[in-house]
Amino acid sequence: MSRSATIPGANLCIDAQHPSLPGHFPGHPLVPAVMQLEAVAGMIRARHSLRIARIIDAKFVAPLEPGVEAEICLEGGPPLCRFEIRSATGVLAHGRVEVCA
Repeated sequence: MSRSATIPGANLCIDAQHPSLPGHFPGHPLVPAVMQLEAVAGMIRARHSLRIARIIDAKFVAPLEPGVEAEICLEGGPPLCRFEIRSATGVLAHGRVEVCA
């Protein structure tokens, strides 16, 4: 991946019936941050055969609700990738991860 390339295209949509949602939060379920980060890691694995070595920073600026379509975008390349998770309403999360083989 080119250091200046932005790679869009991994869609993220968690079904409202997912078993992790009832406890996060009762009455108003939200997609947990760990599920969002796992989706970012999955995109990195699928597209580049790399894994996350560490999360440098991650900020979740708006909630991701079940059933809402979001897109994961990556920018940069080894050893540092930046990510954004976006929905129709704007940026939901962003951060930087260190990647390795």
